[in-house]
Amino acid sequence: MASAFFYPKIKMNEHETAQNQKISLSDIFTCSRCGYCCQGETTVSLDEQDQERMINKLGLPPAEVREKYWRVSGNVVQMKIKDHHCIFYDEDTGCTVHEGRPWRCGQWPLHPSILSDENNFITIRESCPGINRELSYEAFCSILKQLLEQNQKMTF
Repeated sequence: MASAFFYPKIKMNEHETAQNQKISLSDIFTCSRCGYCCQGETTVSLDEQDQERMINKLGLPPAEVREKYWRVSGNVVQMKIKDHHCIFYDEDTGCTVHEGRPWRCGQWPLHPSILSDENNFITIRESCPGINRELSYEAFCSILKQLLEQNQKMTF
């Protein structure tokens, strides 16, 4: 897969742990910009803020964005899929709406579900080359919990 530019490498502020060790996002994850997270047959759901941000980024009328780019089922709004990936994914440039992407896309792969299901963690770690493979599940979760406490909608 082509190297793409998805997320700028942003280090979260460092925080003190209970053991007085400084932690940062890069302790558990460094995005390799592989694009794997954009692949699949489903995408994340868009909340109202996501929808507004995307409409503003695209600079199109809401009805046009809804028709061209979104799959709407009842109250659930998701991005359409094209060629087995998010409609906004481009193999050469990555996310074409990066500044307008849903907050959940910016959160991936550090989804809070990792904290309650080791099998979910293992699955995500196997698919994402940016996850620190040297940490145990317990150590990974300890750091992620601390980072999430600082910023519930942690994105990068």
